[in-house]
Amino acid sequence: MNIAEKIRAGERISYDEALVLYDYDLFELGELADFKRQQRHKKKSYFNINRHINPTNVCKDICKFCAYSASRKNPHQYTMTHDEIMHIVNDIVQRGIKEVHIVSAHNPQTGLQWYLEIFKKIKTAYPQLHVKALTAAEVHFLCEEYDKTYDELLDLMIENGVDSMPGGGAEIFDEQVRDYICKGKVSSSQWLEIHQKWHERGKMSNVTMLFGHVEKRRDRIDHMMRIRDLQDRTGGFNAFIPLVYQSENNYLNIQEFITAHEILKTMAISRIVLDNIANIKAYWVTSTVNLALVAQEFGANDLDGTIEKESINSAAGAASAQGLNLNEFVRLIKNSGFIPVERDSLYNELKTW
Repeated sequence: MNIAEKIRAGERISYDEALVLYDYDLFELGELADFKRQQRHKKKSYFNINRHINPTNVCKDICKFCAYSASRKNPHQYTMTHDEIMHIVNDIVQRGIKEVHIVSAHNPQTGLQWYLEIFKKIKTAYPQLHVKALTAAEVHFLCEEYDKTYDELLDLMIENGVDSMPGGGAEIFDEQVRDYICKGKVSSSQWLEIHQKWHERGKMSNVTMLFGHVEKRRDRIDHMMRIRDLQDRTGGFNAFIPLVYQSENNYLNIQEFITAHEILKTMAISRIVLDNIANIKAYWVTSTVNLALVAQEFGANDLDGTIEKESINSAAGAASAQGLNLNEFVRLIKNSGFIPVERDSLYNELKTW
C-alpha cells in the first residue's frame, strides 16, 4: 500500500512518509487533503466574530522574527490601561462580538495583577464573552517573573475568567532553530508541558507553527508530530494554525520569501498528518485573504474571524491592522464555493450563512 492509499484508507502516516508528501504534485496533494477535509467538514468553512486586543508591546524577550516588540526596531512603546481595554470591550459587546483574544508582549513592568485583573473585569461585566488569553510563552514569562509554577498560574487564569488559550509562542519546536530565532523564550518542551497542564484542567487551546523563515521541511514535520503526540494524550487542541512568517521590520533578514506553492503544500500536509485535530485554520492575517480562500481546497476548514484590529502581525507587514468586514468575509467564503458557518470559540456551530 503506497502513502496515498494509506491516507485514503484512514491509516496514520509516519514522519518519513509525511516528509515524502512534499515531493508530491501540488494538486495530487491537494486532492488527498481535500478528501480528509470533506470527510470531517464537507464544504463548511468556519469563522467567528472576534476582536483581538494587544494591550502592550513592551517586551523582555528578543525574538529575531518579531516586529511588534518595542524593544527592537519599534521605538513606540505603549501599555494600555484597564479603562482603555474595557472601553474596547464595552464597544465590541454592544456589536455582538463573542470572543476577545488578548495577547501581549512580555512586559516586566506591569505586574501579574495587571494581567489577571483585566480578565476578571471582562468576565464579571460580560460572563457570556469568551476570553481567549495568554500564550504559553506569556505563561512561562509570568511564572519566571513572579515566581509561580505553571500549575499555580494556570489555576489563577481560570479563577480570573480565562476560557481558552491561544496557540501562539509555539513557533518551531526544533530546538536548534528555536535557539536561533527566539533564544531565551519558552522552550519547546515547556510550551508542550503548559498546554498539557491546561488540557488536563478540562480546557481547550490552539496550536500554531511559524514557518517560512529559516526552518526546513523536516522541522515542520517534526513540529506536527510533536503536536499529534500531545493530542493523542490529551485531546485538548481545537485547531492547528500554520502561521506564515512575515518578513518586514525584523532581524531574520530573509531574502527569499516562501512561495504560495510551499504554503499550500504545508497546509495540505498538516491536514493529513494531524488526523486527531479536527480543525486546520488558514489564518488569513499571515497568509493573505486570497491564499486563505484557496487553502480551503488544500485541507483548511477554518479562516479564523473578523478580528477587527490586529497589531502583532501587521507590524511585520501583514494586511490585518483593521480586520475584515463581516459581510465581506461571508461573501468571500461563498464566492469561493464553500459554506460560511459562524462558530463559537469552541467550534459549536451558531449560524450557517
